Amino acid sequence: MSEGSGPRWYKSLYWRIALGLFAFLALMLAAQGALFLWMTDRVAGSMPARDPRRLAFLVASDVGTALTADPDLDLAEYIRDQYGNVFQTFVVIMHDGRIASNDQDMPDDLLKAMVAEASRRDFPLRGRRPGGAGPAVAAPRGARRAAEFAPVVVDGALAGRVAVVPGGPPFSRVVRELGPTMGVVGGGVLVVGMGLIAFVIFGPVRKRLKQVQDAAERLGSGDLGARALADGGDEVAAVARSFNRMAEELAARATALEASDKARRQLLADVSHELMTPLTAMRGYVETLSMPELQIDSDTGRRYLGIVTEETHRLEKIIGDLLDLARLEGGGGTLRRDSVDVQSLFDRVAERHEREMRERGVTLIRNVSSGASHVTGDADRLEQALQNLAANALRHSDKGGTISLEAAPVERGIRLRVRDAGAGIAPEHLPLIFDRFYKVDAARKASGGSGLGLSIVKTIVERHGGTITAYNQNGAVFDIVLPA
Repeated sequence: MSEGSGPRWYKSLYWRIALGLFAFLALMLAAQGALFLWMTDRVAGSMPARDPRRLAFLVASDVGTALTADPDLDLAEYIRDQYGNVFQTFVVIMHDGRIASNDQDMPDDLLKAMVAEASRRDFPLRGRRPGGAGPAVAAPRGARRAAEFAPVVVDGALAGRVAVVPGGPPFSRVVRELGPTMGVVGGGVLVVGMGLIAFVIFGPVRKRLKQVQDAAERLGSGDLGARALADGGDEVAAVARSFNRMAEELAARATALEASDKARRQLLADVSHELMTPLTAMRGYVETLSMPELQIDSDTGRRYLGIVTEETHRLEKIIGDLLDLARLEGGGGTLRRDSVDVQSLFDRVAERHEREMRERGVTLIRNVSSGASHVTGDADRLEQALQNLAANALRHSDKGGTISLEAAPVERGIRLRVRDAGAGIAPEHLPLIFDRFYKVDAARKASGGSGLGLSIVKTIVERHGGTITAYNQNGAVFDIVLPA
């Protein structure tokens, strides 16, 4: 997976959270199911008989046997001890007025209904509340049958009845008996599930986000080498990779700014040096000419003034080149996009240097191949670039040498070539010749070159979308390739 693409679905943090919650819900459902089965078994297992009528006869038989064995038996305590864990509510109503139930919180209206029903089953009641306390209660008028009844027989005689409330155990009692257990189990499952989610999902995510935060703080404090751990394929890893790319870009920009600042300082130093050279010469000759005590003949004075004039022109050229370079590199000045005749360019270059080449015996050869007769660009700027290259070639050509201007089609466009037959450029200088103020040898300094000509050529070519290269081949060769 490439860095730019999103995480695979199974590595996505959101999917991991969703799967974690799904697993948690599955765990909760499994725990609830197990708890439900346990509770059902507990409720069912606590009932000696699942049918209320059978339960009534079972309890009646047990109570009758217990009272036959011990007539003074504490009925309420016996029922509580023997049937306290039976969820199905029932009540034992004796002829002697004793009333006992396995549910001490049985509602009054339910008790009244059962007492009223028992009173209609052929025996009077001097009843009390379950446990033997309280007077007998009268049956409400219109009460309907509310329980299943079974007779309690003691020593062969009817001594009372057992009434079982139909419809299963009351919900309040189930909650009272099983609620604490269910709460503990449910709370335990919740704690365990949330702990697993925190440990498996949010714990590692928090740790990795903390690493990204630490890296961001280090980067903000100036540590350009700060990087976040980008392992994994989820969204946190994508954020870490994005942060690392940003940090790399910031580091590259900081390096570029540092290099730019260094270049600016060097440029200021170079400009100051280049400007000071003619200014120093001019000041020296002007001060010499202004000394009243110094007798200078007219020829010497004219020679001094000539040097001052030359240095003035040199200073003017340096300033003009600097302004020209600043405009070109700053994007100033709109370049025209016309069809330029290459042969005319070469002719104007020849006319510009005709006198100097004739004086030095240098021959200029012009050759325009088929398919390279026209280029697209600004005719004035292209001529400026070729004039600078031709002047540079002429400067390094011996007397009787040859300079050639060639144009030919190439795969990437049109190639314009300027070649001289001089000594060429030393290999160690080739990578630097397009830098501002760079001068290969002292001869160029002596000739008054500013060291800006090749920089201007390179900028003009690049503004046209082309490239320029320099190499040696029986002399120095400069190739300009412009888009067709």
